[in-house]
Amino acid sequence: MKEFRLHGRGGQGAVTSAELVASAAIEEGKFAQAFPSFGPERRGAPVAAFIRVSDVQIRSREKIYYPDVVVVLDPSLPKIVNVADGLKPDGIVILNTTLSPEEVKSQFGINAKLALVDATKIAKEILGLPITNTTMLGALIKATEIIGIDAISDALQRRFGKLAEKNKASLLRAYEETKVIN
Repeated sequence: MKEFRLHGRGGQGAVTSAELVASAAIEEGKFAQAFPSFGPERRGAPVAAFIRVSDVQIRSREKIYYPDVVVVLDPSLPKIVNVADGLKPDGIVILNTTLSPEEVKSQFGINAKLALVDATKIAKEILGLPITNTTMLGALIKATEIIGIDAISDALQRRFGKLAEKNKASLLRAYEETKVIN
């Protein structure tokens, strides 16, 4: 089983991203869960969402404390949230950033495998808005191969209808531009 924690801000689509990954995994014949963790936060407040994907039935329903993968949608969050908290020793941090790997490691104290992409730039150019949730799914797929591009494309089509094409283009560009660093 692989466990993921997504960090974003209220309104950025972290919960939607988690649901899309779970839906795509189920479409591929896997077992999956997606669930948020937030209270009375307002738009813009830090939020987390969680995903579990497995080849066997998932019985756990608790919050994920020790993720295999952390995805950070908002580049400002590592300054205020320890996004790597509880990350398994062989885990990976997937980060929306313009920083180099060295800058990420030194500024945020992240000593893990990294996958970096400027998702904000891609989202602005393709979607016209700095909403990075579907863009970051491209980085997640590149870094983990947890689901296939076809499955996530189908999930995007079901969720967004006419808007799916731009989201798919954003996801594919992030997939191509993500740099995975050990």
